Amino acid sequence: MSQPDIEATQHPNPAEPADARQEFLDDVIAGLESRPPTLPCKYLYDERGSELFEQICDTDEYYVTRADLALHETRLDAIAAYVGPEAHIIEFGSGAGIKIRLLLETCERVRAYTPIEISGEALAISVAQLAGGFPSLDIRPLEADYTQPVPDEALHLDPPARRRVVYFPGSTISNFERSEAREFLERMARIAGPGGGVLIGVDLVKDVDRLRAAYDDEAGVTAAFNLNLLERLRNELDADIEAGAFRHEARYDPEHKRIEMHLVAEWPTRIELAGRRFEFDTGDSIHTENSHKYTVEGFRELARSAGLAPVETWIDPEGLFSMHYLEPA
Repeated sequence: MSQPDIEATQHPNPAEPADARQEFLDDVIAGLESRPPTLPCKYLYDERGSELFEQICDTDEYYVTRADLALHETRLDAIAAYVGPEAHIIEFGSGAGIKIRLLLETCERVRAYTPIEISGEALAISVAQLAGGFPSLDIRPLEADYTQPVPDEALHLDPPARRRVVYFPGSTISNFERSEAREFLERMARIAGPGGGVLIGVDLVKDVDRLRAAYDDEAGVTAAFNLNLLERLRNELDADIEAGAFRHEARYDPEHKRIEMHLVAEWPTRIELAGRRFEFDTGDSIHTENSHKYTVEGFRELARSAGLAPVETWIDPEGLFSMHYLEPA
């Protein structure tokens, strides 16, 4: 059986390979020149990184995916009631599409569904699968970086939907710094517009040992995921990096309530690329990712500061993860 021929709207147009490589190089140099050194977490997710992340989600220690799915399965009717009939659901980072399938099955007469995904290949696969399961659904895929502004014309429906609901499950909001998270929520509020809503997943503050284990599993999958970023530097930017010179480390920062991922130098070493040389002493680290954890009220306060009024919050049966329904104030 052939897959449905559904083309993704491309807006903005994806960068050409040469442009993408230059952007990657510029971002890496800027990060390594900063103090302390950093690398943008978005570069963790190349094809290999995405495969490793899927494996992370299956580890015993990584509770997030299971808790999020359990929340959906136990609270779907209540969540769908807030979405309401004839809604235009706009999903940021649609990925494999497991949770949206549950939501679409439960919601009443969805007007349209727009998945926004930076990976055209991942978008095409999830859209084809959804089209087979929901043949009458108006699916309008958008290949774009959802962390950047999305022009309203790319989301226009004629006639308009009864309401727009921006759907952002998982815990990706955790990767943003607080100021970045506020700006991101403000953008979601503008997309939802008057009468619309934002349905967003948020990981909760919990036992530190459980957090550390989730980001440093015994099998070493998260370590491989983090170290894969150095492989990208070698393979795509021709960086000279000593094999085995860095190890993965997960740290908890109690002041900011976040897990941090680092690449820590095992001995004095260097990274050379594009004619530059970056020196590291033993114990120096490259900060690659943050994962902020929130209390329910702490996230509600952040949402209010972004112009979103908290309406309802659901928590999974184990009390690990939350889903918030917010409305533009």
